[in-house]
Amino acid sequence: MRRTLQDKLAILADAAKYDASCASSGTTRRDALSGGIGSAGGTGICHAYTPDGRCISLLKILMTNFCVYDCAYCINRVSSRVERARFSPEEVVTLTLEFYRRNYIEGLFLSSGIIRSPDDTMADMVRIARMLRQDHGFKGYIHLKTIPEASKELIDEAGLYADRLSINIELPKDSSTRQLAPQKKPETIRAAMAGVRLSQEASRDRSHGGKRPAKFAPAGQSTQMIVGADSSPDRDILATASRLYTGYRLRRVYYSAFSPIPDSSAALPLIRPPLMREHRLYQADWLMRFYGFEADEITAGGKDGNLDLAIDPKLAWALAHRASFPVDVNRAGRVMLLRVPGFGTRTVDRIIAARRSGAVRYADLLRIGAVMKKARPFVALPDWSPGGLTDNDNLRARFAAAPRQLSLF
Repeated sequence: MRRTLQDKLAILADAAKYDASCASSGTTRRDALSGGIGSAGGTGICHAYTPDGRCISLLKILMTNFCVYDCAYCINRVSSRVERARFSPEEVVTLTLEFYRRNYIEGLFLSSGIIRSPDDTMADMVRIARMLRQDHGFKGYIHLKTIPEASKELIDEAGLYADRLSINIELPKDSSTRQLAPQKKPETIRAAMAGVRLSQEASRDRSHGGKRPAKFAPAGQSTQMIVGADSSPDRDILATASRLYTGYRLRRVYYSAFSPIPDSSAALPLIRPPLMREHRLYQADWLMRFYGFEADEITAGGKDGNLDLAIDPKLAWALAHRASFPVDVNRAGRVMLLRVPGFGTRTVDRIIAARRSGAVRYADLLRIGAVMKKARPFVALPDWSPGGLTDNDNLRARFAAAPRQLSLF
């Protein structure tokens, strides 16, 4: 049966929902005021929020969900009985341009299954990006999910057209990747990520004549990690993410909760974790990147190296380290203030600025934007003392969601 473009779009847009990384912060602010079409900024029909608060819309599709690989956790693996479709490069270009002209999108997020070979697939993806940029003057955002097994030359060319590149690390442990995705090699994945980092660094260096080389993936690189397909606890997942941030200067690590495949013949060890686990991992990741937490200390108070699903990781850390509280808001340094539940980075910056004008009081914290419902047991102010609240045995129960009776029907 010959599929229409609309049929393919329905299949391949739905298949792309398993690719989690689609933020566009950090890209060059290109626009089409001097020619071409599209923009890397602005707003439209909102499909994603960037870390810097902008609302963006992306056409998020797979080039194809055919795949020669047989990764046990992937819905599109070769042995999975899913409906298949494939776009030609020209069809992807047409869809991107037509969606943009109708103000549906601001850019393209493109991933793909592996067809024929990694190089053949990567070559088609690069061709799509090249046609958009060179043939049609497209100035919008492009994010390409690159294929680590493809040649370095193709990945380097992809970085010349894409704002962001991402290479999936797949699973937290190398042993899990070898077991559940035997056609993928962790060493190849890391080598490709290192190559992207080196190409980015090289693009920032000027030549002896002062000429700057062509920009390479200006919005950086990211990766995606499947959680729940193996037995890795949250402690190991976050430790792996921490090493990736340090070693490859990633913009983001995306966590994707594993969903079992109904027709899967592979015996995977775990049932799908709750989406709350994925949510807590994102919160913990945020603490590592912006609050100075280490991976091992975030999970130190949890059970078996896992995060507490009932309360957020920062609050869980504070409850497990009550000896460090209450914090004197008018004397504590920035590092300790960042560890107070209910205080964000902007709140802490405002507190430090306000202290230059005099003592900060309870009403000042409310005005600054602190979430005092969380912060009260952990702070001391001239007009507020938590007393015995900090050490109260029932303090955790005040924050944890109340248990509820599940419906029988």
